Amino acid sequence: MNILITGGTGLIGKALVAKLQPQHQLTVLSRDKEKVTKIFGDSVAAIERLDDLPHLNDFDAVINLAGEPIADKRWSEQQKGIICTSRWGLTEKLVEKIHASSTPPHTFISGSAVGYYGDQQDHTFDETLVVHADDFAQHVCHQWEKIALKGASQHTRVCLLRTGVVLSAEGGALKRMLLPYQLGLGGPIGKGQQYMPWIHIDDMVAAIIHLLDSPALQGPFNCTAPEPVTNKRFSQALASALKRPHLFFVPTVAIKAMMGEASHLLLDSQRALPHALEDSGFTFQHPKVEEAMQSLFK
Repeated sequence: MNILITGGTGLIGKALVAKLQPQHQLTVLSRDKEKVTKIFGDSVAAIERLDDLPHLNDFDAVINLAGEPIADKRWSEQQKGIICTSRWGLTEKLVEKIHASSTPPHTFISGSAVGYYGDQQDHTFDETLVVHADDFAQHVCHQWEKIALKGASQHTRVCLLRTGVVLSAEGGALKRMLLPYQLGLGGPIGKGQQYMPWIHIDDMVAAIIHLLDSPALQGPFNCTAPEPVTNKRFSQALASALKRPHLFFVPTVAIKAMMGEASHLLLDSQRALPHALEDSGFTFQHPKVEEAMQSLFK
């Protein structure tokens, strides 16, 4: 296939491009073409502006992973604007390009997150759960999905990736957690009873490729391991993989003071189950958090 990928130099994007590279013709949209070439070599084409493409007739699929990291900074009004624009604006442009195509891509896979569901406490749920956008993270995801779904037609199917915490030693949330654990100061956040939907980077990439290769699939998919765990168990698994003690905890009040409104990302509980993926025949390589952590820090 000829595939256009946005966010190709991000954590998920880099792993995905590396996996797709041998079999497919790839174009990565990036503000830095040299960075794309440096990471992937000359076999991956790079474009800096979507406006350089009048249409998407030449592409069989579009995979949209771009977006300002949501947890890296406090949610000032300015930062909220950047988070929204980086997702909504680009997705809107992609949808416009799809509709401007006489032979549009047959598949549009677009990012989202489990933040779509908000705080569900200890209740299990899957993609059929109907929720309203009550907080900022939910609002971001709801609007992002709404825009992406406008790309659907009899010619183009849309798959939405409701992604959990992606486990990778190369970056993302897990890498930012490592230092206190390596110093022997790691531990759960608050009481640690909030559920964390997580997924190993290998399963995340495999899930996207599964959706890409399955023409009948469309709609939302929870990209989360089949066994969501409490923050306490997640923390214990990380400490064990690093062979470090698990004695401390981070008070809830400290997280709220440090992150402000963005603390919802760490304190909300989401016991999300990937029923849509599993029902479609997808098999997880890393279903349990202990083994997943061990695989990353051998």
